[in-house]
Amino acid sequence: MSKEVNIENLLNAGVHFGHLTRKWHPNMAPYIFMEKNNIHIIDLNKTAAKLRESASAMKQIAKSGKKILFVATKKQAKKILEEKAKSVNMPYVTERWTGGMLTNFSTVRKSVKKMSQIDRMSTDGTFDHMSKRERLMVSRQRAKLERDFGSIADMKRLPSAIFIIDIKKEHISVSEAKKLNIPTFAMVDTNSNPNEVDFVIPSNDDASKSIEVVLDYITKAIAEGLDERQTEKTSAPKKTAKEQKPEEVKASEEEKPKSVAKKKEAVKAEEKPKAKAAPKKEAEKKTKKTAVKKTAAKKTANAADDLKKIEGIGPKIAEVLSGSGIATFNDLALAKPEAITEILLAASSRYKMHDPTTWPKQAKLAADGKWDELQKLQDELDGGKKAKK
Repeated sequence: MSKEVNIENLLNAGVHFGHLTRKWHPNMAPYIFMEKNNIHIIDLNKTAAKLRESASAMKQIAKSGKKILFVATKKQAKKILEEKAKSVNMPYVTERWTGGMLTNFSTVRKSVKKMSQIDRMSTDGTFDHMSKRERLMVSRQRAKLERDFGSIADMKRLPSAIFIIDIKKEHISVSEAKKLNIPTFAMVDTNSNPNEVDFVIPSNDDASKSIEVVLDYITKAIAEGLDERQTEKTSAPKKTAKEQKPEEVKASEEEKPKSVAKKKEAVKAEEKPKAKAAPKKEAEKKTKKTAVKKTAAKKTANAADDLKKIEGIGPKIAEVLSGSGIATFNDLALAKPEAITEILLAASSRYKMHDPTTWPKQAKLAADGKWDELQKLQDELDGGKKAKK
């Protein structure tokens, strides 16, 4: 993609046509070139400059591996935005902006989980034990969830930026992004207030050709950012391997036998005085060992892991487990579910409803630092209960 925006393409697509002069917003005055037949004409030189600025910013966001949410619910923009967003694997909203989609994101994620739960019900045979009416109700619920949240099912965190077409129509998404300090990029027509958006692209947001030209330029910049990220990932480990091959490997191989010989000599030197050690020295060693054990116990107490990261464990359960000696992810990974239930029931009978069958598995992933796999496992769980496979 060329870095320069072709103004001729913008002109042919009708990006310069604004609204009627009586419908204009005064804050759009810097971006208006003239008025003709009671219609404002947008200055395409400023449009090209703002489009270039927005594209470079979105390219950097995509390069850092973050998500950009595309929003457009008007008829002439729906299909175009869906195609362009899918081409760069970004989430999008084209049907209806659900209130609280960003500010109440945890509830939205529950709806997405409900959708995946219904999908599992259709595969694990749960539908076979349901009546025809119940199956129909569940399938309708699934269709509604798919319509509202299907396009953002892969968005597990809040987006790092939002691209909006027609901020007057999508004013709810703009206000939610403002509350959460999420950068907003938008196509702004002459009837809208550009001060509500961080990155303004003054352009005609009603014509499908105008929307397609702007989105094409933006998505190409995002695709470039993603490609650069991929090349950096693949090239980084190869360079380090090449740097270490010729001389460092030989030096390390020559040093290995020397270090082994030194270790053997040190072990022999330590074994000789042990035979001649006096009973007083042995007593001193015992006291030292007990002191070392105490310090180690203190260190383990200080180095307790945050067990609340395990799905199903709250603050009170974490206190009960740490009080019984299960304070780290490794301790929990080695514990048996039956033993955990006994500990919980000994503390209080109200913990009878908790099912710790998946806790050791989650703790093992957390102890190994496999946070992505842990997140996937937790997404498959509903309220700490193991999902049926």
